[in-house]
Amino acid sequence: MSKKRKSLNPANSLKDSEQVLASDFIRGDDLDDLLSKLVRSVESAKASRGGLPEKIWMKQQFAIGVNDVTRVLERMPHSVTASHSTQRSSEAPTVSGRRQAPLVPLQAVLVAADCNPKWLTKHIPTLASTRQVPVLCVKDKKEGSLRLGHVVNVRTALAIGVKARDSIVNKTIDEILKDSKLVGNEVTPSPVTCLD
Repeated sequence: MSKKRKSLNPANSLKDSEQVLASDFIRGDDLDDLLSKLVRSVESAKASRGGLPEKIWMKQQFAIGVNDVTRVLERMPHSVTASHSTQRSSEAPTVSGRRQAPLVPLQAVLVAADCNPKWLTKHIPTLASTRQVPVLCVKDKKEGSLRLGHVVNVRTALAIGVKARDSIVNKTIDEILKDSKLVGNEVTPSPVTCLD
């Protein structure tokens, strides 16, 4: 017996994800302003990190990289508020006798639109929308992945998830989300906003 493979058409799925990602745009200097606000808030929050090494502090505040963001999003429960998800975090299941760290939900996800191939990040907006997490798509001619990496002190980052930890960084993300919701004229629980 011969097995027939489904013919996958990646061009159609990429077009669909690009249409989803291109729903809202903030253009020009707004991107520079928003990223500089985020960098300033990270720098000021580092000063009050309480003696933790920088690398550990960054991992507590951010999910860095596509794999880490995807893993945290997949562990988050579907469509529940942050207060309800923290109640579930204490009930973290154990896998093969090991105990998992408590779940810290993501407040927002920043995704670089300049990744090549595009399918590396196309699942993130869909996954985030099922968890009610807003997505900010950074689209820049000056390499958005380099600019996102600068925020978290790595060379490049295709995706960054900001963990909800009640810090200066979270307050800055709240301001950014309020501004982007006003631009779209529609307040939705999981906007996909592209910053150009």
